[in-house]
Amino acid sequence: MTTTRTGVPDFQFGIRVNLAQFAHLVVQVFFVGLTIGMFRTVVPALAESEFGVAKGSFMMLMAFVTAFGFVKGALNFVAGRLSERIGRKKVLFIGWLAAVPMPFMILYAPSWNWIVAATVLLGINQGLAWSMTQTSKLDLTTADQRGLTIGFNEFSGYFGVAVAGVVTGYLATAYGAREGLMLFGLVVIGLAGLLTLLWVKDTLPWAHAEGKKHAAGLMTGPVPRYPANISAKPGTWEVFTLMSWRDARMAAISQAGLVEKFVDALVWVFFPVYLYQHGLSLAGIGWVVGVYGFVWGLSQFVTGHWSDRIGRKKPIVAGMWLCGAGVALVVLGEGELWWSFAAAVMGFGMALLYPTLSAAVSDIAHPNWRGSAIGIYRFWRDTGYGIGALLLGAVAALFGGIESGFWFTAGAMFVSGLIVLVACEETHPRLNPAREHA
Repeated sequence: MTTTRTGVPDFQFGIRVNLAQFAHLVVQVFFVGLTIGMFRTVVPALAESEFGVAKGSFMMLMAFVTAFGFVKGALNFVAGRLSERIGRKKVLFIGWLAAVPMPFMILYAPSWNWIVAATVLLGINQGLAWSMTQTSKLDLTTADQRGLTIGFNEFSGYFGVAVAGVVTGYLATAYGAREGLMLFGLVVIGLAGLLTLLWVKDTLPWAHAEGKKHAAGLMTGPVPRYPANISAKPGTWEVFTLMSWRDARMAAISQAGLVEKFVDALVWVFFPVYLYQHGLSLAGIGWVVGVYGFVWGLSQFVTGHWSDRIGRKKPIVAGMWLCGAGVALVVLGEGELWWSFAAAVMGFGMALLYPTLSAAVSDIAHPNWRGSAIGIYRFWRDTGYGIGALLLGAVAALFGGIESGFWFTAGAMFVSGLIVLVACEETHPRLNPAREHA
């Protein structure tokens, strides 16, 4: 780091010049994905036989996802503000500390309530740790790399989710459900915490340097369309209201993030149960659900970078509608191959929309309050787990089966995509700049 003539710290931005630290953060989000992935296959599929959930208790089955969603959403909110005060690295490490009891809770759980309690800790871990891996990468990179950056982040995280789903399915078969999950969880959480302490750097100084460069007029290239109705250093409530309703673009993005989590709640709980009821083994379920994660994760290499070229709005709308179509396909056919195809369609739809929504927020959030904006967007997005789980449980209970939850989710995705189409303008500063620098 050097200092310019104006006294502004001259931090270097971009993936290439920050490659070592960027790579450490990619590894971190892979571990974050592994952590949530260990709850994805075995736990819901064996809710009845291993943890005592009565057959047909849709609301009880959804309880752990509801708890996870509301807790993670709240912690996303907290993480963004807290990271602007104490730094990104400390928040990341606190997230790993919160995860330590989870493997033991799964091992010794006498009832489903213990699993719900463990997912509260999972929500804390994910809200703090995943938020920080994303925010830290964005601190290091340039405006034209944001889609690629979030593509890397979400690829690594959801590749981890998919890997964990497959591996825990085999571990549960080999060692027993509880023992396999405990072994997996201890290794992942312990290693991730150690790597955080040894190799991760705090990136908050990069965000401060970028803000000072903007203020000094030293940033080059097109100026983003930052919201005009917000102060230079806004408080929590000011950023929250801007993200939630005062800025039409941010509000459209936030609602899309919330609704797309209905799909993830469905895949987390109803999809494994649906497949289990139709005769698939735990390993088979792991592979079908894994297709969703693998396609989602791997495709984000392409889709995140693609949004840096063609813009954010088109991939978001297309992804919402394609993902909804994939959800509907699940109940329109039978067999492992068909369900894998439907999962792949859902995964590619998610790959189009997921990194692009976060990149769109980053496009028009000023570096002075970008951490807060990302945290509040992620608050609304991950609250979608809780709201979606409640609605899916209610719909299944009212209409007599899991299939109705699939149709409800497909419809919600179509309507949400339509809202983005109508209410949100393009956010990429190169394609829709406020003005050009002189």
